[in-house]
Amino acid sequence: MIRKIFYSLISILFSFSAYAEQQEYEYEIIADNLSHPWGIAVIDKDNILFTELSGQLRVIEDGVLNPEPIKGVPEVLFAGQGGLSGIILDPNFDSNNKIYISFSSPDEGRKTNTLEVISSTLTSKSLEDVKTIFKASPSRKTAAHYGARMAFLDDGTLLITSGDGFNYREEAQYLDNHYGKIIRINTDGSVPEDNPFVSIDQAKPEIWSYGHRNLQGIAVVNGVVYENEHGPMGGDELNIAEPSKNYGWPAITYGKDYSGATISPFTEKEGMEQPVKYWVPSIAPSGMTYYDGDKFPEWTNSLFISALVPGDVRRLEISGTQIIKEEILFSDLGRIRDIVTSPDGSLILATDGPNGKLVRVINK
Repeated sequence: MIRKIFYSLISILFSFSAYAEQQEYEYEIIADNLSHPWGIAVIDKDNILFTELSGQLRVIEDGVLNPEPIKGVPEVLFAGQGGLSGIILDPNFDSNNKIYISFSSPDEGRKTNTLEVISSTLTSKSLEDVKTIFKASPSRKTAAHYGARMAFLDDGTLLITSGDGFNYREEAQYLDNHYGKIIRINTDGSVPEDNPFVSIDQAKPEIWSYGHRNLQGIAVVNGVVYENEHGPMGGDELNIAEPSKNYGWPAITYGKDYSGATISPFTEKEGMEQPVKYWVPSIAPSGMTYYDGDKFPEWTNSLFISALVPGDVRRLEISGTQIIKEEILFSDLGRIRDIVTSPDGSLILATDGPNGKLVRVINK
C-alpha cells in the first residue's frame, strides 16, 4: 500500500513537472497574402521591416501593413531560390537609420547572377544612399544556394552567409572563391585587417570560415556564432562557426545526394569541424534566433530554428555550447522561412510561399 502511494506521488509530481515545462501560446496574424516573405528585421513591437523574395521591401507601421512597398530597392533575380532575401538593422539604427539587404543580383544579360549585399539609409518611403558593400565572386549560372543571412559580431563587423551555388559544391573547400563561406566585412565594405586569410595569396580576403553548404540561419549569442545549413538528403547541420575553420562540405557529410548516391564516404576528417547537431532525415533549417525574452520563461536561453520540410520550429535549449534539449513547436503553420525575437519578448514568424504570413507568437 505504501509503495502504491509512493509511486502515485511520483506520477503526480512527474505530470506536474511536464505540465510546468509546457509553455502555452497563441498566434496573432500581423500580415497575410504576402509574396514569399523571407527575412524580418524588427524595429520595435509595432514597426517591422521584411523582404518578399519576389523583390519587395515591405513595412509594418504602427502594427499595420503599408500597402505600398518601399521604393529604391535594386533589381533582383527572382528565380529558383533567388530574390530579395536577408535584412538586418545597423547596430546604431536608432541614430543612423541604416539597414543592410542581401539578394540575388543578375549580371548584365541575366545569364549569370550572384549574391549581393547593399547598405542603405531608410526613409519613410524609400531607400537612399544605396551602396554595394559585398558581391560574391565568381558569378554562377544557378539560382540556388545563396545563403544570404547576416549577423553582426560584437566588434561591429558584419557576417554574411554565402552558399555553395548548388552546382559548385567542390568550391566550398577552396579559398579563391566565395562559394560555401561565411564572409566578414566592415559596414563600408572594406575588409577587416584581422580576417584569417588576408595574407594568403589568391585567397578571398573577405572569407571568415569555409566548407559550408547552404547557410540560412546565423545568430551571435554571447560572442558565440551559431549557424545552420541545409544538408543534401539528410545531414542538415547546426555549427559553432569560428574564424579560419573548415566545416567540411562536401569532403565530409552526414547526408547523401538527392539521387541516393554517396557524396562522401566520410563523416569526419582531421582538420574539419564537427557539427554541434545534425539532422537525418533533413528538416531544411532556415531562419534562426536566440530567445532571452521574459514573455516565455520556459524558452529562455534557447535557439529557435525555422524548419521548412516538416513545417515547424525547433527549439534547442543550450547550456554553454551544448544542446541539452530539442522541442518541436508551431507545427500547424506550414513551411516557416524565418523567425526573430521581438523587443517585447514575442516571437515573429514568416511562413513561406506565395500566400505567406507574418505571425506573432504571444502568451495565451
